[in-house]
Amino acid sequence: MEEPDTRLFAVNDPRAFLSKHPNGLIIDEAQRAPELFSYIQTLVDADRKPGQIILTGSQHFLLHEKISQMSAGRVAIFQLLPFCLDELLKHFSHRETFQKYIYQGFYPPLYDQPLSPQDWYGNYIITYVERDVRQLKNISDLNTFTTFLKLCAGRIGQLMNLTSMANELGVSVNTIRSWLSVLEASFIIFHLPPYYKNFNKRLVKIRKLYFYDTGLACYLLGIRNVSDLDTHFLRGELFENLIISEIIKFFNNRAELPGFYFWRDRSGREVDFLIEYGRSVKAIEIKIAQTISKEFFKGLTYWQQISGITSDDSYIVYGGDQRQKRSQGEIIPWYEVPNWLKEVY
Repeated sequence: MEEPDTRLFAVNDPRAFLSKHPNGLIIDEAQRAPELFSYIQTLVDADRKPGQIILTGSQHFLLHEKISQMSAGRVAIFQLLPFCLDELLKHFSHRETFQKYIYQGFYPPLYDQPLSPQDWYGNYIITYVERDVRQLKNISDLNTFTTFLKLCAGRIGQLMNLTSMANELGVSVNTIRSWLSVLEASFIIFHLPPYYKNFNKRLVKIRKLYFYDTGLACYLLGIRNVSDLDTHFLRGELFENLIISEIIKFFNNRAELPGFYFWRDRSGREVDFLIEYGRSVKAIEIKIAQTISKEFFKGLTYWQQISGITSDDSYIVYGGDQRQKRSQGEIIPWYEVPNWLKEVY
């Protein structure tokens, strides 16, 4: 539907357009031709065979808004996030360092075309702000919104303080909430809620912020090459973001939605990531260090004491190469996360 002639045909004569494809049809950028949706609904009602029409689009919010007009039972919705580590490890014989994956990110054009991450992300931000943001929300001050994007990147893995962000940008807290909803709807960021089920009343109940793609976050943080990560003040948080987003992509690609959380009390004791799947809760600590230390298990040990879970459901994901089973939990190298998830789930 990006092609003007095709879009005009679909919009001006939708019945004729659909009748030319009796054996099925994939419509890309479908949100650009909303007039088609009512006719597609009629077509599907007449023939309930699944998968006749596949609708794809780069603007999830607008596409979902149109699809939701169809009644339940007619549609299945899949969210296609950037590449996951498992896909890249299967396709390329050489495994990169985690620093390279954090810096380059996982958007497809950076792997099937000879593009510089700096050039591609720069153009992506311009396109995203100029096109998608304007269509999702009537934001007049795009420069401030771009600054807001950079501010979000600087808060990866941190508790969200909307008042602080509003004060820095000179806008209202409600504006910050609205802008965050734009970033969530367009799959730039996601929030990790706290886990607070009966263990302690003195718990942190504020969400944390993460990016779906670490490469985009690196660009917004002004990281211009892989070596910059070695000394960057957010290197640990970016590694944590890499692992958490990989786990989320694993379940998303299977069309499953467990509960994802972090846990933290007001004394600063915490567990980086919790997966609640059925009646099971698995606790994961994420450490960028490449040498195993007994300090890795400090948060997990306390969590086991208050929650009652065992070492069988406790894990350390770290930046090294050794996989070990210890009395406090299992240690997983970062690149083994896809295989570990397949073993466990």
